Order: sequence, then C-alpha cells, then structure tokens
Amino acid sequence: MHILFLTDNFFPEVNAPASRTFDHCKIWVQEGHNVTVITCAPNFPTGRVFPGYRNNLWKTENMEGIKVIRVWSFIAANEGFFKRILDYMSFMVSAAVASFFVRKPDVVIGTSPQFFTACAAYVVGFFKRIPFIFELRDIWPESIKAVGAMNDSFVIRVLEKIELFLYRKADLIVSVTHSFKEELIHRGVNSEKIEVVTNGVDTSRFFKMDKDVFLLKELDLQSKFVAGYVGTHGLAHNLETILEAALIAQSYSDDIYFLLLGDGARKSELMSLAKKMALKNVIFLDSVPKNEVARYWSLLDVSIIHLKKINLFTSVIPSKLFECMAMGIPVLHGVLGESAEIVKANDIGIVFEPENAQDLYCGLISIKNDSLRYHQFQENALEISTTFDRIRMGKKFLDCLEKIKD
Repeated sequence: MHILFLTDNFFPEVNAPASRTFDHCKIWVQEGHNVTVITCAPNFPTGRVFPGYRNNLWKTENMEGIKVIRVWSFIAANEGFFKRILDYMSFMVSAAVASFFVRKPDVVIGTSPQFFTACAAYVVGFFKRIPFIFELRDIWPESIKAVGAMNDSFVIRVLEKIELFLYRKADLIVSVTHSFKEELIHRGVNSEKIEVVTNGVDTSRFFKMDKDVFLLKELDLQSKFVAGYVGTHGLAHNLETILEAALIAQSYSDDIYFLLLGDGARKSELMSLAKKMALKNVIFLDSVPKNEVARYWSLLDVSIIHLKKINLFTSVIPSKLFECMAMGIPVLHGVLGESAEIVKANDIGIVFEPENAQDLYCGLISIKNDSLRYHQFQENALEISTTFDRIRMGKKFLDCLEKIKD
C-alpha cells in the first residue's frame, strides 16, 4: 500500500503531532508499505526555520525509508490569529498541489490540529479517487475560542461548517481520544467510520533511567527535588499556575526546583513574569533535539502536565503523559476529563485542579514526602506504559488503513 500523509508538523520538530506522525510512518515502512509525507520546512514552535533547512518551493529527502516532500508555506510564529491562518492556508495549497505529483497513492491522510491540512487531503482524495482519512488530534476551530485567540464570529462559524463538511466526507476518522469520538457522534457524524488510536510513546527512546549526572551538574540541580514541565509554552497551557506554585514553594523550601523546557508564543512573557516574581527556583530551557529529550526528562522527580481550566480540554490526552509513564515519572496532572481518569485509574500520580497553584503545590508536597506512594506511582507508570507503546498504536492505525483500502 502507498500511504500519502499530509502534515505541517514533522521531524525534526519534536511536538506531539510531529513525533506521532514520524513514528507511525516509520512503523508502516517497516511493515512493508510505501509512505510519502508532504510537509513544510520545520519551524514549530518558534516560527523560525530550523538550521540546515530553507523554506524552498520543493525539496525531497529520505528519512528512514519515508519519502519526505517539503513545500513552501508562509511561516509565522504562533502569534496572531490571521497570520496563523495564512500559514495554514498556504500549506494547504502547496500540499494539495504537490500531492498531484505523487504517483499512485492508495490512501491520503490529513491531520489536525488545524483542519486546513485535512482540506487538502479531501481535495486530493476526491480527484485521485482514493480514500480520505482525517486524523483528528483536536476539535478545531473550537479550540481557537477556548484559548481566547478569537471570539465567536462569522469567520468561526464558517470554519465550523467546513469542519463538519470534512467529518462527513472523510472515509475514515482516526481520533486520538474517545472523548473526541463521542463529541463527533453527538454532532451527527456516523460512529461506524470513527476509530480511536490514542497517542503513545516510543519505548526505545523513553524508558526508566538514572538522572543525567552531567545535566544535574550543569544546571546545579544536585540534591534537588525537581518538578518539570516539558512542552509548548502556549496560550492553552496557562503556565502562570506553575510559577505561582513555585512562589509558594520558595517560601517554604530551598530544595524544590521547577524546570520548564520548551518554546512557544508565551515563553518570553513567562520568563519576564518569573523575573518580576523574583523566582530563584525556576529554570527555563529552550527546546532540545528529539534525541536529547529523554536526558532532560530523566532530571524530573515529578512531571507537571497542565492546561487551562476549560471544558474543551477535558476531552484531550496530552501526549507527554505517555512519556512520563514510560520513564516511570509520577505525574502532577492539571487536566480534567479523560486523561485525568487514566492517571487515577492506573494510580500513576495526583490530579490537581487546573489553574489552582495551591492545589498543585499540595500535590507536589504529598508526592515528595511519601516515598512509598512515590515508588508505587513509578512502578504503576512503567507497567501501564506498555499498553501505549507507539509500535502497537502504529500497527492499530495501519489496520484501520488496510480495512478502508479494501
């Protein structure tokens, strides 16, 4: 089978969509299939093209057996709704045009969060007369309103009509959560064409390991209890809550440190706020290459996962949760809904109320001061992580593709 995958996030970017797609495509190649990925120059989340790449009209490369076609797009940082829309739409057009030069694909996949990539995949599927698969990673454009990037308007309502059109035209929808599937069914989408393939973790890269002694020394974190956030510093994450918890901790303890690794639209603002708050127990680090991420995860005694306290986010499962599991790192989980149920059902950490710094701090102290419970969280996380192994998830996705092709 020849699988054509359209995505505006791909390796060497390290965010969740890029990692999931790259890992799945590698698995499909290993299973004997041809895979072509159409993407753009890597630039997420800073909006700056990565070193070694250029925003060319067309460039082809081979990555572990995957044919990768990089096309031109308007690149903008995640700042300003209309610039981002222009970014998305330019990639939609470039990806659609490029797809017509790909010989004989059997299926075409378009992935969210934003659905303009799925629009391109629909067009390709229609003209090439092949199944169109919509990989649903986010309920978009609802998430635009949820994070406050744009209020309800005529534009949003038009986008919602396009969204529903794509759901109905897709031959298959692959959702990353059960909550998304339920939401689509509630909105009238045929349940029989919706499959759930959750995010997972590459257990060959993420596994229990000792703390990296070189990083500990470099960051002066020896003998510290380290709580960390690894990921995008964006509108959806409300990381002020972590800074407020750090301020509380600073008043009571000198051995608790907070490590925030990643980039995003609000990082500079957060760094300025931490300076204004005179926080001496917070360390900000820029994003690191994919093969370095696990070293930084190893520094954490507990991982903080957090999103804004809004109803939409009760249906998401942050992908970093699976990386925590595989590395045996207990979780302080500030997200309600489906992901919180995973944490509680498998006893891998403590769920705290989103945007409640005091609740976060209390959970942190509870984990820090109870060594027996801490080690139980670790053991449970390692045990359940095998359920979400990326290879298993990739093969499940492939089974869905083979069924729809037949």
